Amino acid sequence: MGYCEDMREMIGDSPLIIVRPSVAIINDKGEILLSRNVGGMWTIPGGTLQLIESVEECITRMVFENIGLKIKALKLFGVYSGKELLNRVDERYHTVAIGYLCTEYEGEITLESVQGIESRFFRLNQLPDEIEPYIKNKLFELKGHLK
Repeated sequence: MGYCEDMREMIGDSPLIIVRPSVAIINDKGEILLSRNVGGMWTIPGGTLQLIESVEECITRMVFENIGLKIKALKLFGVYSGKELLNRVDERYHTVAIGYLCTEYEGEITLESVQGIESRFFRLNQLPDEIEPYIKNKLFELKGHLK
């Protein structure tokens, strides 16, 4: 079991704060990598911080495991919290999101068939309709930083 599952066993239904590092990966064409569980909403890659790992190690691990890319450099973009990040499906989880920007990576996108994750690059001015609204707003902020 992972950290969140272990904590849930101990505290029952009490609210749990989780740390979710995420990364906006931008290719050399200025496109952003989005991922989703097949049929779900598009978002930027991320994961839940586990014990005894840094947020940078977490996001590097998650991107490699789920997408197949090796992160070479990360730049902190922002730290986010608040009611917008309360899990909409299960309000027992409140997220503190740590956003990074990555333009240096290597490898090719691989499909993670076990978890049913699909990933692909999109132009920032042609984002899919099925994107998390909070992420879409943050990507508009990001767009201003890339020019």
